[in-house]
Amino acid sequence: MKFVTLLKMAEKLNELIIDEIAWKSIKNDGLDIQYSIPIPRPLAFAIIKELDETLEYFTGDLAKIKVFGKIYPLPRQQVAYGDPGITYTYSNLTVPALPWPDPVLALRNFIFKIKGIKYNFVLVNKYRNGNDHMGEHRDNEPELDPTVPIASLSFGAERTFVLKHRDARKSGPNKKPIPPVSITLEHGSVLFMNPPTNEFWYHSLPKRKKIRGPRINLTFRKIR
Repeated sequence: MKFVTLLKMAEKLNELIIDEIAWKSIKNDGLDIQYSIPIPRPLAFAIIKELDETLEYFTGDLAKIKVFGKIYPLPRQQVAYGDPGITYTYSNLTVPALPWPDPVLALRNFIFKIKGIKYNFVLVNKYRNGNDHMGEHRDNEPELDPTVPIASLSFGAERTFVLKHRDARKSGPNKKPIPPVSITLEHGSVLFMNPPTNEFWYHSLPKRKKIRGPRINLTFRKIR
């Protein structure tokens, strides 16, 4: 029964007509983002159910993070998948890429169909409710290919994605009055952070205490 569910999910993703996807483009001072909701809600619900039933998240040291020398539990659940031998280091945490599970491979194939890029790594974050969050950061680690966009897929509760220009975060005379950009990441949505976005813009997923439902986000990356 599980195989049939997964097979149908992959078939439905493959049936989506890429040329008919309507993209919203956001560009501003180094920011280059494309956003759309190409996955119909019934299929998106089937996908999050499949992910919920099959994915297992890191525990122990891989479920912790070091901030200013102190170690804290990650304010979300996390796991990583990718090609053999790949690791990814951020915030003094090195995560290994586990072997690709079939549901995640189906989503990688969907992104390849859209963008023509075969990503070799994905970071999966589960936000159990509105208290789970992601702090401000840039995905500009040296092992990432800076010419390849980061592809983000969202399933579940809608959350606000906030981007801030690096010069707007400064203090004193070097601070620039560049307003932040907020995007509501909807159920079944895809967002591409195209270069040079992560060179100039920080992004975060702030707390939203009124949100009770879970959200699963997959960020596909190309490791050099």
